[in-house]
Amino acid sequence: LTKKRQESFDSFSLDLYDARLMQKVKIPITLDPTRAAQKRSTFDGIIPLVNLTRLTESLVSSEGDVDVVVHCGTDEQGLVFIEAQARCQVQVKCERCSEHMNLELNSSFAYTPIRSDKDSAHDDIPERYEVVEKNEHGEVNLRQLVEDELILALPLFPMHDVDQCDPTKLQTSFGHIEPEPEKPNPFAILQELKKK
Repeated sequence: LTKKRQESFDSFSLDLYDARLMQKVKIPITLDPTRAAQKRSTFDGIIPLVNLTRLTESLVSSEGDVDVVVHCGTDEQGLVFIEAQARCQVQVKCERCSEHMNLELNSSFAYTPIRSDKDSAHDDIPERYEVVEKNEHGEVNLRQLVEDELILALPLFPMHDVDQCDPTKLQTSFGHIEPEPEKPNPFAILQELKKK
């Protein structure tokens, strides 16, 4: 004899919840990297683009979220590290045709936090880590790190492929260019002396 169990979303069962039903959480603004490393903390969540004001200055729209995964730990040297990956879809203006274009930003990075009064500690840090200073509370601004990395991932001059730009909107010149007046060649005098 087997009993048929009643299925409902929040009833007790040994089955795992469907991940699609779970919402992503917001990534903390700051974190204590030492405490997070001791716990081997992992954060999987989002940062709303609207909260990244320096990044959104370069965007057409501030709608959407940045998907962020952060892992904190201690490496074989005993250094605390923050490894992260940030990914988002943004809308920027094409520098060639001035039309809006979608762009995917994807950045992976690793930091090790230091105290600002330990300048000599910079010499012992492996190249795979960037250095970030802790604030007076021993915390690191995680949101600022993610924003800095996404700004670095943003192309300086975003452009569609040439065949995707509307040819009628291509900006091939900016205004009228006056012909440059002829200037005497500064070496003309030397040329004359050479002939003599």
